[in-house]
Amino acid sequence: MEKRMNRRECLRALGLSGLVGGVGLLGNRSAQAQRVGESSGFQSSIIDGRKIEANRGNTALVDGKVIQPRRELPVLHETDVLVVGAGPAGVTAAIAARRAGAKVALVERYGHFGGLWTGGLVLLILGHIVEGKKQVCQGIGEEMMRRLDKIDGAIVDRRPGVNPTADAEAVKYVMLEMIEEAGVDVFLHCWGVDTIQAGNTVRGAVFESKSGRQAILSKVVIDATGDGDVFAAAGAEFAHCSHNVGLVSRIGNLDRVDKSKVQEGGAKPRRLGAHTPVPGVNWVNLTGPEVDGLDVKTLTRMEMNHRKFIWKNMQRTRGLPGYEKVYLMETAPQIGVRITRVLNGLNKVRLSDLRTATKFKDSVGVGGSTNGQHGPWQIPYGALVPTKVDGVLASGRCISMELNMADLVRLIPNCFVTGHAAGVAAAVAVADRCQPRNVEVAKVQKILKQQEAYLG
Repeated sequence: MEKRMNRRECLRALGLSGLVGGVGLLGNRSAQAQRVGESSGFQSSIIDGRKIEANRGNTALVDGKVIQPRRELPVLHETDVLVVGAGPAGVTAAIAARRAGAKVALVERYGHFGGLWTGGLVLLILGHIVEGKKQVCQGIGEEMMRRLDKIDGAIVDRRPGVNPTADAEAVKYVMLEMIEEAGVDVFLHCWGVDTIQAGNTVRGAVFESKSGRQAILSKVVIDATGDGDVFAAAGAEFAHCSHNVGLVSRIGNLDRVDKSKVQEGGAKPRRLGAHTPVPGVNWVNLTGPEVDGLDVKTLTRMEMNHRKFIWKNMQRTRGLPGYEKVYLMETAPQIGVRITRVLNGLNKVRLSDLRTATKFKDSVGVGGSTNGQHGPWQIPYGALVPTKVDGVLASGRCISMELNMADLVRLIPNCFVTGHAAGVAAAVAVADRCQPRNVEVAKVQKILKQQEAYLG
């Protein structure tokens, strides 16, 4: 039987016997930790060895009921415009508002920009063209595309009338670069959990993070959460909708498929997806079932089921002749929730208006089609404004619309458009000291055009 090594023999074999002796001689726990740190190359320090969290305001269990007490929250930051959510709509809104002269803060629950475009690996950019291959998404969204053009391996299929595909890491970098250039204050790893209100007017938001529960005060808040978390917390009316929830993955080594082994007329793999800027790598979409994307139990089940399905499907693919080297590179860290809350606003984006090419005096942008199969549709400013709650604007996939327009409104370029409009409108509201519902839309339109947006 093979002799088992004891701990000292194991460490000696690994070249760590000197460390064992040194630790024993120190006989001091902090010194021991320091010596280990010095050997590893990492650094660590005690900031406060006897700290107790202040102002905890612990939730109590009273007579079987969970009671949250009233407490004062520390103010993390104060700003003119607060954008909650850093997906395509939120990033564009933040840049637009800052360029229009407002002080802007952008808060994001993940550690990166891009939302489902990057964290969800939804890499295909569609929704920016209409009949005749005309591109209607311009402005800051198009500027982002031009920047990606200049980076090798960042975007493919960037030509008139075609839907391009971007690389998620390149998008994260370009967004970061544009946010920093604009001078936007950024807070990542913060989850918006409540609004701060003076009567019916939103004056900021409350966030949970590793720093605890903190507040950011602002004059206008832009809800770019995708799920309408801000306007819902503020008491605005919305439609609660179900939609398909999926999960995207990327697979690699498709350029190493052995075609000589692929049998003529034999079984071929399914779900190989579409190409990306990285050679041999595809992104694979997964529609998923129609469920309630606001239900945490449902989201948990979807995550687990989708990840299991994707893994097993890839193993089946690897079992086919010629596909042995294909592998699962990654599953998206962010699940593909498409539609949940939809604002009931002063106006709506309607399918009938698309079909009749309705013109709006308060148009703040134009949406496109998935593949240029129909004409443009204007987005009225009223679709961003709640019917009653003040101090907040919606942008992205949760703006006011008919549900039959959701699969157009939620597309990346159209999120650029509504985010751009919300950002400029918020800046105008701050400059003119009025509520977003009372802004002079002509001023908003003028600035949008100066920022190269297309309004129809």
